[in-house]
Amino acid sequence: MSAFIQQLPALIGVVIGALGSYLAVVRGDRVRFQGEQAVRWEERKLAVYTEYARAVKRSVTLTYRLAAHFGNDPNPHSLSPEEAAPLLAEADVARDPAGEALILLGSTDVVERARAWVVVVVEMERFLREGTRDPAAWQALLERQRAGREGYYAAVRDDLALPPGHSARWPLPVNGTGPEPQR
Repeated sequence: MSAFIQQLPALIGVVIGALGSYLAVVRGDRVRFQGEQAVRWEERKLAVYTEYARAVKRSVTLTYRLAAHFGNDPNPHSLSPEEAAPLLAEADVARDPAGEALILLGSTDVVERARAWVVVVVEMERFLREGTRDPAAWQALLERQRAGREGYYAAVRDDLALPPGHSARWPLPVNGTGPEPQR
């Protein structure tokens, strides 16, 4: 029995060491799993944010083309109201699931900024459905839309801890006659 008692401290040390190793491995695996899970969610959020921006931007691009038909916008690829109607309807339908995914995964600030952006886009669509011919009012809507887009992108960058990005405001030349309004 005395041999067992003499070996007991060593046995206790082995048990404590094994338990410590097990706990360290479990803790490391948990930290690694949580990190990998966070990365997956960030990637998913980025995909949702990007898809929403694409859906809204598609509507915006169609409004530019329709606005050109009414003489409100210099877009060289004008669309008549008859041509634009099914395309705008399709873009509107595509915005809904993208918006739902955004509400599900987006931060509160991103969702609010997205709402502010899309409200202006809906106002642009209404402006054009009414057949308004007012380039100055159209330019004011474009400025609000640009500000909404910038706000959305800033909120996305903040949520994903990305560095500040470009405002995407630069004038494009129109046949060498001067700058085209910013998109």
